[in-house]
Amino acid sequence: MDYLKWSSQDLVGTITLGNAPANALSSKVLKELSGLLDEIEHDDNVRVVLIQGEGRFFSAGADIKEFTTIENGEQFSNLARLGQNLFERIENFPKPIIAAVHGAALGGGLELAMACHFRLVSEKAKFGLPELSLGLIPGFAGSQRLPRLVGTARAAEMLLTSVPISGEEAVKVGLANHAYPESELFKNALNMAKQISKKSPVSLKAILELLSFTKTNEFHAGVEREAVLFGAQFESADGQEGISAFIEKREPNFVGK
Repeated sequence: MDYLKWSSQDLVGTITLGNAPANALSSKVLKELSGLLDEIEHDDNVRVVLIQGEGRFFSAGADIKEFTTIENGEQFSNLARLGQNLFERIENFPKPIIAAVHGAALGGGLELAMACHFRLVSEKAKFGLPELSLGLIPGFAGSQRLPRLVGTARAAEMLLTSVPISGEEAVKVGLANHAYPESELFKNALNMAKQISKKSPVSLKAILELLSFTKTNEFHAGVEREAVLFGAQFESADGQEGISAFIEKREPNFVGK
């Protein structure tokens, strides 16, 4: 694998996002993660999966440089669907997947963490969806998962202001389960994963299937509409300006077109 690292021991497998420094989620990373999940699903020696980031971040988000290679809104919508389908698979995966988040989970990184069955975080980690600062919108189902976890009003604030929250605050609003000092995060995540791994694989699979019934049909309609608007936003003048400003390390000048 070029972008991921994989290890397993005592029925617990660990996926490490190894595309430092940002661990950006390019289409190549997403496809590599999908292929790894194919193997994990059929590996009887793995009952629980941890996802973590290497280096300073969990993941700082999608690969903005890749955006400059996309030619039109349809291709941008297809990128959204690639991420949406993968994260839907993670959320419905027959084995528990736990995100162990340190540093920052921004944009696509937060969308990946939200797709996991639950999140354990470092106290000072940063969580946010900053896409509107780039003249864009979330594309990997973030606009639909975030309100389910933190409520519509809090999600609206996070989405519209682009201001991130800390790991401690993430626990308070329901975005994360527990927050630890960064030096203790993975140890605690591994201990919890081992505790879960002792349960019957049949029972684990059954509970995860039952949890999937808490979704509504409106969720799936929402993520499809998100993909369409993701493409439309890419084709807008503001979307192109936001991407250019990010690459050029300057403030964007949005004109409302």
